Parts: sequence; C-alpha cells; structure tokens
Amino acid sequence: MINIKEDEKLNVLNHSCAHLLAQAVKHLYPDAKFWVGPVVEDGFYYDIDLGDVRLTEEDLPKIEKEMKKCSKDAKLIKRVEISKKEALEQFKDDPYKVDLISRMDEDDTVISMYTQGDFTDLCRGPHVENTKLLKNFKLLKVSGAYWKGDSKNKMLQRIYGVCYETPEELEAHIKELEEAKERDHRKIGKDLDIFLTNDLIGKGLPMYLPNGFIIWNQLENYIRNKEIERGYLHVLTPPLGNVELYKTSGHWDHYQDAMFPKMEVEGEEFVLRPMNCPHHMVIYGNSIHSYRDLPIRIAEIARDCRFESSGSLKGIERVRTFCQNDSHIFCTPEQIESEFKGVVDLILEVYKELGIKDYRFELSLRDPEDTVKYYPDDEMWNNAENKLREVLNDLKLDYVEKIGEAAFYGPKLDVQVKPAVGNEYTLSTCQLDFCLPMRFDLNYIDKDGTKKTPVVLHRAIFGSIDRFMAFYLEETKGILPLWLAPVGVVVMPVNSEYQTDYAEKVYNWLKENHIRAELDARNEKLSYRMREAQMRKIPYTLILGDNEKNDNKISYRVYGNNETITVTWDEFLELLNKDIKEKRLLNK
Repeated sequence: MINIKEDEKLNVLNHSCAHLLAQAVKHLYPDAKFWVGPVVEDGFYYDIDLGDVRLTEEDLPKIEKEMKKCSKDAKLIKRVEISKKEALEQFKDDPYKVDLISRMDEDDTVISMYTQGDFTDLCRGPHVENTKLLKNFKLLKVSGAYWKGDSKNKMLQRIYGVCYETPEELEAHIKELEEAKERDHRKIGKDLDIFLTNDLIGKGLPMYLPNGFIIWNQLENYIRNKEIERGYLHVLTPPLGNVELYKTSGHWDHYQDAMFPKMEVEGEEFVLRPMNCPHHMVIYGNSIHSYRDLPIRIAEIARDCRFESSGSLKGIERVRTFCQNDSHIFCTPEQIESEFKGVVDLILEVYKELGIKDYRFELSLRDPEDTVKYYPDDEMWNNAENKLREVLNDLKLDYVEKIGEAAFYGPKLDVQVKPAVGNEYTLSTCQLDFCLPMRFDLNYIDKDGTKKTPVVLHRAIFGSIDRFMAFYLEETKGILPLWLAPVGVVVMPVNSEYQTDYAEKVYNWLKENHIRAELDARNEKLSYRMREAQMRKIPYTLILGDNEKNDNKISYRVYGNNETITVTWDEFLELLNKDIKEKRLLNK
C-alpha cells in the first residue's frame, strides 16, 4: 500500500480533500468547529467538534454527497497570508483556531489560510488549485479523539478519508483496506475464539480463550526451548516491586509516566512493574560471581504492566498488560561482541523458521545534546555505540542509525517489522547497558582478583508474546501452521451412522501421537461440517467414508485446497510430523 503521507502528489491531494470534507461538514452542521486535519499514511482525517451531534458510519454517505457538490462547484482554492493579530481577530469565535494561533511564536508571524468558496481554514498548504480536482475520494470511518490527544480534554469526532487522482487507484486502495480488515488480528481473534476484551475487566486487559491459550503455550514453549539450547537460565519473579527498586534502577525518574500509580501497603510503596530488568539485576547480585561464570543469561516470560492511553490500545498488539519474552545477559566487556552476535543470530534463526521476511534493523543511539533523558557518561555511550556498530558491520547487516531513540541507559538494536495491517513497529530488540549494573553495584571477580562491573544485554526476541501473536495472526490471516493451530486435524465420517467407529479409531490414534485433533461426527451434512472447518481455518480435514474404512486408509484435504488425497495412516502421520518440524505455512 502506498504511503500517502510520503507521496508528494497524494499528500497535497489528500490535504486538500480534508478541507473539502470540512467545507461539506460546515454546510451540513453550521455550528461545527475544526481542530486539525492532517495527512496520514493511508489518507487523511479531520478532528471536529459537532457539539451534541454524534456521527455514525451511516452519516458518511450524506457527507460524501455534500463533498461531491462542493467539488462540482469548481471553486478556486486561494492562499491568503495575514498577521497573527489579524488571524486572532478573524477566528476569535473559534477556540480551537485561537489555540493554534496563540501557540505560534511571534506577534508578527505571517499566517497562511486557504479559501474555497464559502469556506476558509488555517493551513500551511500547499493545496490543489481547484476543488474540481478532488473527485475520487471515500470517507472510511468515524471515531472519537481527545482534543490534543489528552484524555482530560473534550472528545472530538474524527472522520477518516482518502483521495486519489483516478477512480481506479481509489478502487485498488479500497480493496487493500478490505484485505487489511480481513487480516486485522482483532477480527481474526473474534472469529476464531482466540481472545476477548471486556470493559468490565478493563481496557487493554485481554483474556485468552482456550484456542488462544494453546497458541500462547506453543509460542512460549518454542522460544523457551530455543533459549535453553543456548544456555539461558529461566526464572520467575513477581509482577510488582517496591518503588525503591525503580528509584535504584532509574526508571522512577525516566519512566514514571508509563507506570501505573503506586500503591501503599503497610508503610511500603509498590508499583506494578513495567519491565523486568530491575528484578533480574537483584537476582544476579544475590551471588558472588567469577569471570569464569560469565556470561550468565537470565530469561523469563514475564508479566508486565504499562499505562497506555485508551486511544492507543489495539487488540493484543498494544495493551496495558503483556508478557515479555525477556532476557538479561551479564557478561564481561570482552564478551559483548560474541553475546550480541548470538542474540542477532537467534533473531535471524527465529524469523527464518517462522517465515518472517519483511523487516529491517535500526541502531538506536542517544542524542548527545539531551542531558536529561540519558545517563551522563560520554565514554560509556561512545564505547557502547561503537561495540554495536562493529558487530552489525561484521555481520554485514543493513541498518539505519536513529539519533535520540536509545534507552536512557544504553544504545539498542531494534528490529522493525512491516505488518500486514497498519504501521511498522518494533518486534525484537537488544539493548546494551553499562548503567544499571553500576546502579545496582553488581560485580564479578576478574582474573587479577579485582572486582569488575559486568555489562548487561537486555534482549527480547518475540518482544512480547501478545504482540507477536497479533503480528503472526495478521501475517497468516489466521491460517496458522499445524504446530500452532488450536485444532490441527478435524476427523469427519461421511455418514455418522456407518463410519463413526472408524473415525473414532483415527481420532484416538492422532491424539496418541500428540496431534491436536477433533472428531466431528454430528448428524449434519458433510458439506456443512466441511464448510464450518474451513471457517475455523483448521489445517487438515479428514473425510472418512466406506472406501477409507474398507481399505484402512485416510483421505484428507488441506485448508484452502479442494483436492482430496488418500494415504496410509503412517504416510499421513509422517506428513503431519514434517509440517510440525519445519513449521510449514499452509499452501506454501
């Protein structure tokens, strides 16, 4: 899908169409007041105060109709420049525009606005020359949005839309959006009974249903076994901690806004933990270590809680409680390169096995000018950043450097994935940290008998299991490979009266061989049962009739394929085990 914000022509077209939307809304709702109407990656939106009027999706065709009338009027779009004082006078009855104007720097600032017929709005521009050029548009949805993104402010109404130069381009875009809706993990999660959210439990607090918990367990076991193979030691720590723990780590000063409020119990102050590194620092510090013990790789699938604004919550991709696939590697400075390389190798191995291909690397560095956000030690930062560069260069990986994106305690490598739905985000990460070991006074006995401070690598391969599940559901459209599918095989007798005994034998045999199977011998037509299995996206459907029973064989269909294949029991089990071992995606 084209990034409209980054395409110069489409950017101008969509920005102009946002004004066309505002003009139409003003005609239909004369008391409407407007905040901002920017271009975004997949179109534009406008935040509008409509007083007591509440728009729904059913109102959008009416607004589109008025937009088409405004377009046909073929009004010239004219730019006018006025002073800040003149702008404040002209928009004095509009508190939203007054707020925008008041926050501009100088009294003599030149402010531009654009007029098309009876509608004028503040804007830097540029715009198309005439409203007649705005023909191929579509309003997509309406939602709520707090003024300035602050939940303490009034809720405005946000109308989303998109505009293209030709009807063919618009139609193609709409088809892509429809495809994206089908891939949305929230829809898949509901359709396949994977997870649910409920306001009675709380926003951003998902609950995993039996199907979802099977997927969760498979992912957890997969990554834990990978870690065990590489010498990681798994621990279990509590999901909260004393406030003093986070003051020691520095998170209380640098990360408090992302935490839930502290709780006071029996004179102690506790907080739900937003990350696991302070707990793991304490575990390391519980014993005396020699240089011979290092590296020590502590790992945990850990429940964390972070406060996210309600507007940013999204299914299980962005939540308020999640499980990190977390680890902290304690090593000597000489081991940094080999340990960092080991983490990158593990990331690449997992991505290859699971068929993840659309990703890129970002090296996140500090901003040397920001003396507030980052731990103040130039030598530490320069050393840490150079170490990561050396490894990435040695591995011949393409990466971009991002100034000002480091954690407060050290630089990091982020792996950015482009999901099938929505914007790019971070999936895996590895952060180098010289700071926290010093804050917790951690050490090891070196070869010369002196105490030295270890270096820590913070790393997460899946990021969080929640986010990875959301990502993988969208990548696969919910058509999960056999090793992940809650039900891998559904066994169906053609006639429940005559072949059920044979179907039960096959079903029990599959379960004995650790295949997640289900027997569907309901007194329903075979076509109905098969259609239901397709809707549930079950990888394999077994169709067992008289021929299969008499020949002691199995006939199966793979999801999405109408071909029926007949094999022996052993051949079918060999096929299933190969699928599981290779993590094979269906129809690939």
